[in-house]
Amino acid sequence: MATKEKPLLIKRYASRRLYNTETSDYVTLEDIAGFIRDGRDVQIVDLKSGDDLTRQYLLQIVAEHESKGESVLPINVLTDLVRSYTTTATSAVPQFLAASFDMFRESQSKWVENMGQNPMLANNPMAKGFEAMQAQQEAFLKAMTGGTAGSTGPAPEPEPAEDLDAIKKQLAALQQQLSKMGK
Repeated sequence: MATKEKPLLIKRYASRRLYNTETSDYVTLEDIAGFIRDGRDVQIVDLKSGDDLTRQYLLQIVAEHESKGESVLPINVLTDLVRSYTTTATSAVPQFLAASFDMFRESQSKWVENMGQNPMLANNPMAKGFEAMQAQQEAFLKAMTGGTAGSTGPAPEPEPAEDLDAIKKQLAALQQQLSKMGK
């Protein structure tokens, strides 16, 4: 899981080079992905304007991994994301994604915890893989929600009751699928 410490500040120079302010050296997108996999939050800002570019770079990391054949996002999910930008569902998508990833992380944590309690499974390399996957999911979730997932900012406007019911049904179906996968 991402730590609650201050995010690692990465500055983007006019040359588009990325500079790690903690280690005083230049980094690549793959380096940033590694920081995130290791559980570190990052913030990428433009040196000149001060604009926060984190979202843009996280999406670029996801796109690069997807283009290299490391596909995590099925075509139908990508299609639905594109559609969500052009529909009235746009406001519900971030909350839905956040809730879905929260349930997935919780299910995953329980699975890893159960592995740790079973001495036969405790040394299984899959446990470390799940930890890395969890960090990647958190980064993806932040990218998709603009960093607002789990924030303490103002609460979103309530959705109409029928939209909430539909979302609750979808979440329940996802939770059932995750439970089956964990068995």
